[in-house]
Amino acid sequence: MKNPEVIGIDIGGTGIKLGRFQKDGTCLESLTIATPSPSTPEAVIGAIAHTIDTINPDKTAIALGVGTPGPADVEGKIAKVAINLSGWHNVPLAEELESKTGLPTIIANDANCAGLGESWLGAGRNYNNLILLTLGTGVGGAVILEGKLFTGHQGAAGELGLITLYPNGYPCNSGNQGSLEQYLSIGAIRRETGKDPAELGALATAGDSEALEFWQDYGRLLGAGLASLIYVLTPEAVIIGGGVSASAEFFFPSTLQEMKQRVLESSRINLQLLQAELGNNAGMVGAAKLAWQHWFSHP
Repeated sequence: MKNPEVIGIDIGGTGIKLGRFQKDGTCLESLTIATPSPSTPEAVIGAIAHTIDTINPDKTAIALGVGTPGPADVEGKIAKVAINLSGWHNVPLAEELESKTGLPTIIANDANCAGLGESWLGAGRNYNNLILLTLGTGVGGAVILEGKLFTGHQGAAGELGLITLYPNGYPCNSGNQGSLEQYLSIGAIRRETGKDPAELGALATAGDSEALEFWQDYGRLLGAGLASLIYVLTPEAVIIGGGVSASAEFFFPSTLQEMKQRVLESSRINLQLLQAELGNNAGMVGAAKLAWQHWFSHP
């Protein structure tokens, strides 16, 4: 087939993004549809299949990649759980989409897809080994090694936000205590300050001393958490995304300083701390890259 394409899909609680991508990363078309309500597996799969007929009228797509809001199995076929969707438990998502569209399908956690997207076309495009940390409602993460997504032997690796920061800290939904997420998420910021990150960013821009001090402290906590990850993975780049990253200019300096203090130079040679570039499209872009990688491995 001349100029084949893949379709990257990012399933969210309120919207589903779809885009057609060529092998070089060119996005030919993208659109967003509302997530069905109730968002049952049948309704979501049906909506995606119908939209693929719209976005792929000439049948030039050869594969699908899908990011889901929850863990997938190691084979990239089953959505084990999908957070914020109704009745999702061990859904054979890839098989169902393949049946309805005739296109080979691979799935992965949406944070993993975001990391792959940033690695392909975003802030990490010049690096083969990197980690992504998304600072938002939760703290998600992704690990890219030699240009490929690392998910571990059971597919659940890369839950970077669940590492321990304080052994006796705030309880986490994961069962952990004092996880990174409990100190860096939007909820943690609200608990600490009574304000949203955007408000604190605006105050810092205006020179408010309390807001500036908060972001300095926030950066130190982030740097402390990253130190453990850097020692284990020695990435070339650490990419920070999610809504909180909009204020990166205020906390990156103290993050860098903390990393320098805590991590031996031999483990952070030429390490770059970067702000994510793809925003809300990262998951869709990464899902497309996932499809390309799967296609080349299983043509």
